[in-house]
Amino acid sequence: MNLSILIPLLNEEESLKELYAWIIKVMQSNNYSYEIIFVDDGSTDDSWNIIESFSNENPNVKGIRFMKNFGKSQALHAGFAKAKGDVIITMDADLQDSPDEIPELYEMITKEKFDLVSGWKKKRYDSVVAKNLPSKLFNWAARKTSGVELNDFNCGLKAYKNVVVKNIEVSGEMHRYIPVLAKNAGFAKIGEKVVIHQARKYGETKFGMERFINGFLDLITIWFLSRFGKRPMHLFGAMGSIMFIIGFLSAGYIGVSKLYHMYSGVKYTLVTNNPWFYIALTTMILGTQLFLAGFLGEIILRTKNNEARYKVAREVNF
Repeated sequence: MNLSILIPLLNEEESLKELYAWIIKVMQSNNYSYEIIFVDDGSTDDSWNIIESFSNENPNVKGIRFMKNFGKSQALHAGFAKAKGDVIITMDADLQDSPDEIPELYEMITKEKFDLVSGWKKKRYDSVVAKNLPSKLFNWAARKTSGVELNDFNCGLKAYKNVVVKNIEVSGEMHRYIPVLAKNAGFAKIGEKVVIHQARKYGETKFGMERFINGFLDLITIWFLSRFGKRPMHLFGAMGSIMFIIGFLSAGYIGVSKLYHMYSGVKYTLVTNNPWFYIALTTMILGTQLFLAGFLGEIILRTKNNEARYKVAREVNF
């Protein structure tokens, strides 16, 4: 199978028929063998019924319906697990991503041998203050932190080799950082393509300003996980040991200094009256806690079980 088109969605009943017809036109004009996987992330409108009608008339259309809204990352994770195409294309259901970009993205994966190609909405039709400026700041921070030189981490239109999506773990709200996850998994050839961004035709965006706050927090998380996710003891244990040693040596110096003054007959103060003693004691306590945090992290890492992060209510055509 050439292509899997993966579309996560939430309450997009107005755009689905137009999007479906557009994708089918592109598939037929290029003679692709394909599947379209709609993942309904807990829609409360008529989206699922529309998806079922597509699947009844076209066996290449498949659907996954969540029991409630679990988030875009979970929707992508569910779709990646089911995708069978040699190339997987992800896109949003709001018609802001153009299916006409699919052939070029497919060629970049199959002929230019990219592992992953991310869309870049260079010219945007969103609010400058509410979306464009925060997005530029967010993308700059993501580039500097991750080392992945992309201009638009948030673009939903991306293309992947099948092997890439089968070897990355998308959880929480990490869908923004799939290129970083792919890089950390060993897929180094990551490209970017300027794509058309269309103004939203129906409804309103499901993402507010809070996505950028969450995005920065996720960026810190992925930075930590990429470096210490498999070895938390290397960070917390090292920091804890250094702090404990500094505190211990400082406390020892204070104690030895008092004994020296006592032996020399020089006026001295009680150790408990010396503020540096409490600083040294606090440093030792914090060092011990950091060391234990690293130790517990190692234990949790080795005993964790991968619980399902979402509940599927229905599936069609799988």
